[in-house]
Amino acid sequence: MQTLDWIVLIGTLLTIVIYGTYQTRGSKNVKDFLKGGSNSKWWTIGLSVMATQASAITFLSTPGQAFHSGMGFVQFYFGLPIAMIVICMVFIPLYHRLKVYTAYEFLENRFDRKTRSLTAILFLIQRGLAAGITIFAPAIILSAVLGWDLLLLNIIIGVLVIIYTVSGGTKAVNVTQKHQMVVIFTGMVIAFILILNQLPDDITFKKALDIAGASGKMEVIDFSFDLNNRYTVWSGLIGGTFLMLSYFGTDQSQVQRYLSGKSVKEMRLGLIFNGLLKIPMQFFILLVGIMVFVFYQFNEAPLNFNPTATDIVLNSKYADDYKSLQLKQQNVFELKKATITEFVNADRKVNQDLIASYNAQSDTIRAHAKNLIKKAGEEAKGVKVESNDKDYVFIHFILNNLPKGLIGLLLAVILSAAMSSTASELNALASTTTIDLYKHRVGPKTDKEMVKASRGFTLLWGIIAIGVACVANLAENLIQLVNIIGSIFYGNVLGIFLLAFFFKYIKANAVFVAALIT
Repeated sequence: MQTLDWIVLIGTLLTIVIYGTYQTRGSKNVKDFLKGGSNSKWWTIGLSVMATQASAITFLSTPGQAFHSGMGFVQFYFGLPIAMIVICMVFIPLYHRLKVYTAYEFLENRFDRKTRSLTAILFLIQRGLAAGITIFAPAIILSAVLGWDLLLLNIIIGVLVIIYTVSGGTKAVNVTQKHQMVVIFTGMVIAFILILNQLPDDITFKKALDIAGASGKMEVIDFSFDLNNRYTVWSGLIGGTFLMLSYFGTDQSQVQRYLSGKSVKEMRLGLIFNGLLKIPMQFFILLVGIMVFVFYQFNEAPLNFNPTATDIVLNSKYADDYKSLQLKQQNVFELKKATITEFVNADRKVNQDLIASYNAQSDTIRAHAKNLIKKAGEEAKGVKVESNDKDYVFIHFILNNLPKGLIGLLLAVILSAAMSSTASELNALASTTTIDLYKHRVGPKTDKEMVKASRGFTLLWGIIAIGVACVANLAENLIQLVNIIGSIFYGNVLGIFLLAFFFKYIKANAVFVAALIT
């Protein structure tokens, strides 16, 4: 990190925070604070919905996912357009007609207060955990790579978000997310162009795709019924549809984004915009990871991209074994590089099985390295080390291969994404706590008192999220962890809403008991 990088990073983040706070000063009533005044245009809704889902995890983990496993992850989003159509047809007209502040208000009208409270509490549990992870994800990775203090990073990210979310509520979140998405898209496009420019002069984009294809990274569509394969067309269309239906239709962090729309038409256009753009966006982010993979076919990659893990194993009794693996990896790299160069120059006439063989050898060596890192971590008392390096691939490339200034911009992209998704989550947690729990327990309040309570709950959930971030541990891959946490709760919540929408004869007690059992 050079001085220019620090200027770009700090300048970008402070501009977003100050602008969001200034533009939304004086939110005096509940409608302004929780629904942004209900005057958002469709493009604001669409970008805000995308920014809420596109956390820092998306831009850190997804390229690493592609680097290791290829483009197949994009199939996870195939159910998104279907979910958007259903929400536009069913959910939005109901929410708008009832003039609700939260999705869970509808459930009291349909069932009773205890069902509404249960669903709201389920949301608060899972989204409270997720808010902590959206702070923790970039903090742990930046901490490991840059040597910054993890606890301090968690607090800085959390405090920056709390400032403008407490100040301006939903409108502040929507306003800042538009600019955060501009920063994010700009940074990712620049990164993609720079990766292509850093490939050897004779490697065109088409040849880069050929190299990735020869290494098995371009298998986008999988129609198999293999239950051991997490990402297929079928898991995307079935599991993805229901997960997205629940997330965008019943999760207050998303519902609140489109409830701020000035009309049903604006809300629908915002979600359709998201549905049309989300899959291409994810495809592009995965493609960035694929180009990073191609880059490392011509430039030697570390045996493990997590520098903290490497330091720990090299300072343990397994250092010699690890160095031996590094030499083997270097030999495989040289052989594979020569084969890939011949493959490209011979117009793909080289046997691709040879490339696959070298990739398999490399994967085996990396697996052995992970085992050594785990052993070293277990023996280093009090040290928690992450041997799986998927989340570190992209940040390693950024810090070691991008020019001055652009490193700061890409770090701003990651932190902007963390702030945008966390802000939406805190905003939704506060509105659900205020409207679905506090208001009914304490009784009717004036607008001024309700806004004050909403600000207080935003601050409280911000502190809780920072606390969760400070005690969290990395999973195998952060992008998967967030989806797993959502899946635990979303099925139950979506089941309640589907019964409410389509099965009029089912009563409150039956739904409440069924929800407790599931």
